[in-house]
Amino acid sequence: MASGDIFARINKGMNRVMVPLAASSRWQWLVDRYVVVVTYTGRRSGHTFSTPVFYRRRGDRLTIQVALADGKSWWRNFEGDGGPISLGLRGTDRAGHATARRDARGRVSVTVDLEQP
Repeated sequence: MASGDIFARINKGMNRVMVPLAASSRWQWLVDRYVVVVTYTGRRSGHTFSTPVFYRRRGDRLTIQVALADGKSWWRNFEGDGGPISLGLRGTDRAGHATARRDARGRVSVTVDLEQP
């Protein structure tokens, strides 16, 4: 089994645990300071997807550092001019505009500017 396969399985398993945990009113407090579930529409497929991510927040701007970015595709929906995204942020649904950038070292970050409620 290739190491990429192992990481993909771990990531998929974590997503299966984190999405319900982050959505749970009982257990949300455990993760909501660091984890948010982002929901977006795929540019090519038109399907709606949700995935948990770790984030950092400063005011109305969130930054998501995409770990192992080349093995993930969700962030590619926000390249260029970016696009709309919604987040289950601390028990409240928020809308925003996300933009993905890759730096000179190949690291990917997604910046989300939240819309005013």
